[in-house]
Amino acid sequence: MTRLYTCNLHVHTCLSPCGDLDMHPSAVVEEAVLQHLDIIAVCDHNTSGNVRYVQKAAEGSGLTVIPGMEVTTREEVHVIALFESVEQLESLQEIVYEHLSGLNDEKAFGMQVLVNEIGEVEGFNERLLIGATDISLETLVEKVHESGGLAVAAHIDRPSFSVLSQLGFVPGHVPFDALEISARLPFDQARSRFPELAGYTFITSSDAHFVHDIGKTCIRMNLEEPSFPEIRLAFEKKKGRYVLE
Repeated sequence: MTRLYTCNLHVHTCLSPCGDLDMHPSAVVEEAVLQHLDIIAVCDHNTSGNVRYVQKAAEGSGLTVIPGMEVTTREEVHVIALFESVEQLESLQEIVYEHLSGLNDEKAFGMQVLVNEIGEVEGFNERLLIGATDISLETLVEKVHESGGLAVAAHIDRPSFSVLSQLGFVPGHVPFDALEISARLPFDQARSRFPELAGYTFITSSDAHFVHDIGKTCIRMNLEEPSFPEIRLAFEKKKGRYVLE
């Protein structure tokens, strides 16, 4: 039997250079539970390092944590990659790191902190995670799918780092599984603003970089259970699963 689950599929941690240092794994989980979320996806910029820690922090809480990453393509388009397992995510991580150059400047961009499930600092990521990879949009979506994941065009209504801001259109030959609209644009206004995208599943997410934003904007999905395969079915609008708009 299906029911509606409350989901936020775009949450950062303190590993993202623009993420607040208070966004460590246990704090993320605590706030998600406080906000009565059923599912979150951890999607740090170009890295997966804190995902396992958030999953460990969520053990026994009732919160499902989906492994994810927000990847910046060569065109400076942000794409959310979601996976069933951390192993699948880490296979994409290897590809991303191979195509990501530069070192982080903490003074300019912020710290990139690996923090475990009990709040201990495990280290710092020295890569330029705020930067763009040299992977094309088409190739990235292909790699996400090859690794078993779902590819979502991030915050398409934003004036920067979105597929529309960078390309001016959503390329039909790039098989996105869903399109994300930002917290500031309601579903009905998004549908009215982008009638040419009527065939795509829309989601909305908080894109939280601060703890108080984690429950700010969510979606409700009709699922049988809080799992990645069920999310895939909802994106595909199959077997009675769907994203409620």
